[in-house]
Amino acid sequence: MMKGLTARALTLACVVLSFTTAVAQIPRDYYASVNGKKGAELKTALHEIIREANVLEYGSGAAKTWWGFYVTDNNSGHVIDRYSNEDRMFGSRGNSVGGMNIEHSFPKSWWGGTTTQAYCDLFNLMPSDAKANSAKSNFGMGVVARDVSYENGSIVVGTSSGGFKVWEPDDKWKGDFARDYMYMVTAYQDYAWTNKEAKNSLTTGAWPTFKEWAYNLYIEWALDDAVDKTEIDRNNAVCEIQGNRNPYIDFPNLMQYVWGDSIDYEFNIDKTLRSGEWVSGGLVAEQKLYTSNYHSYDGGCVSVSQLQPKEGVDVWTRNNSYGWVATGAIKTNTSDKYPTKYASEGTLTTPEIDLAGMSSARMYFSHVARYCKPFDDYLTVKVLCDGVETRIKGFEWSTGDDWTNVNSGDISLDEFVGKKIKIEFGYRGTTSTAGTWQIESLTVVGTKVPTAIDKVAVTKGFDPSRPYTIYSTDGRQLPASDRSRGIVIVRQDGRSFKIAR
Repeated sequence: MMKGLTARALTLACVVLSFTTAVAQIPRDYYASVNGKKGAELKTALHEIIREANVLEYGSGAAKTWWGFYVTDNNSGHVIDRYSNEDRMFGSRGNSVGGMNIEHSFPKSWWGGTTTQAYCDLFNLMPSDAKANSAKSNFGMGVVARDVSYENGSIVVGTSSGGFKVWEPDDKWKGDFARDYMYMVTAYQDYAWTNKEAKNSLTTGAWPTFKEWAYNLYIEWALDDAVDKTEIDRNNAVCEIQGNRNPYIDFPNLMQYVWGDSIDYEFNIDKTLRSGEWVSGGLVAEQKLYTSNYHSYDGGCVSVSQLQPKEGVDVWTRNNSYGWVATGAIKTNTSDKYPTKYASEGTLTTPEIDLAGMSSARMYFSHVARYCKPFDDYLTVKVLCDGVETRIKGFEWSTGDDWTNVNSGDISLDEFVGKKIKIEFGYRGTTSTAGTWQIESLTVVGTKVPTAIDKVAVTKGFDPSRPYTIYSTDGRQLPASDRSRGIVIVRQDGRSFKIAR
């Protein structure tokens, strides 16, 4: 059930835009340098953007690969395994999972065996069933034509039509792996591919890096298995850890401008489809406009202590165990059995979230509060917009009896569609009541105003002599008199076609 909004009051105006309106949380100007580029020049511009990453140390333990997988490949405690259908559960964060390995899409043997950034890059790493990992060895990805040596219902290992060994993922993961391969040959296009298995699909050099058969196949797979929520969420989660992104997830048509049918046309990030707008060949409405798990990242939030409980002690702090935590109860000495309660006030505010182009929007967050009932007297959630703050009431609170997080439930933001907002969490403590409030995660979702373009086919079947309607790649209908050159979408007889003219 959607919760309502009440109690307006004046506040400071919203400030600088931090994220775009796409599903993926792309920092402003992150891809600005690729505009107007195509082919090899475009690929090198992307390389310069994504080539440096703050990768985790390889292995299990705190701030290592399995610690990252706990966020990037976790479906309600279940490990997302793209290499098998085995169902396994995560234990404590950072611990490895029995029967599983850390699998490399690009094995380090492909570049000579040195432990480089690519070896630890989460875009190159996935949790994998150990048997499947062993069976696929250091082979490249392709279509298995004969001599199947391993099959588990999720991957097949065998011989390609070219006579070399390959592994082939299940159809539902082919697009994911294809875009991972595209990322790897872009982020690490300066590597020398020396291993014979690598040379089956790769060439050393900045472009194309893929052999022709490889990029044609991976583009086909990426079109058939387009970007979905699981892939978008992983891209965002890896970005929060490493600081870089997979652009082929953010912009599903980007591959065409690097290797495909649009290689002679300049790429424009403002006129191309973004992830979440293009799913299984069609446009979808609902998009994540902001999402952050505060265990691993501050989410771009700003904390301000209007009244510190003690000098040098902030009301809001963040840690990897609990996320963002607010309290005015502080232990003066380590030997104290109970903390001292202080008068305190503090706010935690998200970056600006743009609801432009949305027909509706909602938010939800995971949290737990204790020691300050009734909670509404001490803890607040507000929407800041256009110099006005709107308090949210009626959402789900924790029981206050333990530290179990609860979901707030869906909170309607329909009143703010078309505008830029921030979400503010407020805390107040007194010398008699100083509770603790933990915010674990926050998500804002918008439903986009639909366009008239749905599934896009190839040009085969389009008849220019018969009536049709023309759209730009961002879904705007163009006049019949439009003669501009570039990529357009043409709709005819209930089908849509991508046309280069």
